[in-house]
Parts: sequence; structure tokens; C-alpha cells
Amino acid sequence: MSINGTFSQDQASYQVAVLKYKGGGDWYANPTALPNLVKFCNENLGTSISTDVATVDISDPEIFNYPFVHMTGHGNVVFTSEDAENLRNYLLGGGFLHIDDNYGMDQFIRTELKKVFPAIDLVELPNNHPIFNQTYKFPKGLPKIHEHDDKNSQAFGIVYQGRLICLYTYETDLGDGWEDPEVHGDSPEKRTEALRMGSNIIEYVFTAVH
Repeated sequence: MSINGTFSQDQASYQVAVLKYKGGGDWYANPTALPNLVKFCNENLGTSISTDVATVDISDPEIFNYPFVHMTGHGNVVFTSEDAENLRNYLLGGGFLHIDDNYGMDQFIRTELKKVFPAIDLVELPNNHPIFNQTYKFPKGLPKIHEHDDKNSQAFGIVYQGRLICLYTYETDLGDGWEDPEVHGDSPEKRTEALRMGSNIIEYVFTAVH
């Protein structure tokens, strides 16, 4: 629930959400991704996250109900000033945003994030960051799930007062790897790799000291 604009939620009622945004980009891409990730976490980490994944509009105060919000898409993203303010308050209040570029979002999301935090730059996370060292270890950093432009996968973050509040995964397409296997035809090994990295993110958000 929202208490004076600050995130607060009982552990037994964890629910995660997909972020709905403006601009015409397909925010609804990868519909099976987050439900599959939740199932994987509940089965392998012992979490009790609701399997009912919500959708929340970026401007909706209800965003404070969700400790973890996932954003994806292939195209344009536009944040209004009200969107940026609501998202900023959510993140500063204890929420966490994971942005996964589904190929084609990069040029837009970087500009829009500046509306949210004009004075804070995205920084690349080193391979020894705790998010790569939860239950599953990724000594080489963010895994590469889909090739796209044959660039290296990169993990960027917005850090505020020492806390990682937003993770942006680029040139990896984790969400594709979380989807039902028949959607993209990824190998079981690649899907497992993607789900393990995703569960590290969830574990970091919900349990890690950071």
C-alpha cells in the first residue's frame, strides 16, 4: 500500500507488475515472461510472490503497491512530467524498476529516464555487483540471451544514496528468455540462464542488503 507516497507492503502479499507507459511502444510485449519468472522464483528461491502479475500505469499511485515493476518493449517511450514525478517518487520511496530492452527501446528510454532523474546518470554495473552474485553466480556479468546487433550485453543502473533503484538490461533480452519455450524457441539452457538471472534480480530487490 502507499503510505504518504512511500512504498510499504507486507511480505506475505508480494505482487509484481508490468509497467504501462505512453509513446506507442509495446509495453505489453512478452506476456508470459513475468509470470514464468515468478513461478521460477517461488519454486527455486522459496519466495511466495503472487502468480497474479498486475499491470500498472506509470502515472497511477497504485504503483506503490508493487515492490518490483518490470518494463519492456521494442519502440517509443514517452514520460509526461506527471509520469516522471510519480515514477521518481515510487523509486525514492523504496520501489524498484527493471527495464529490459526488447530491442529498439534504447534510444528512447535513456532520454525519458533523464526526465525522472535529471542529475543522475545511468552507470554500468561491474561484474562483481551483488545482483550477479545472489543464489546464482554470473562471474561474467549479464548473460546474453538473444543476439540482436551482436553487441555485448550490458547492465546499467540508477543509484541513489548507495541504493540501486533502477536496473536497465541492454542487448540481452532477458524477458524473451523468461517466456514460454515455444514463443522464441530458446534452448533449455538459455531459458534457465535467463530465469536464473531474473531470479537474482528478484532476490536482490526483496532480500539483499544494499
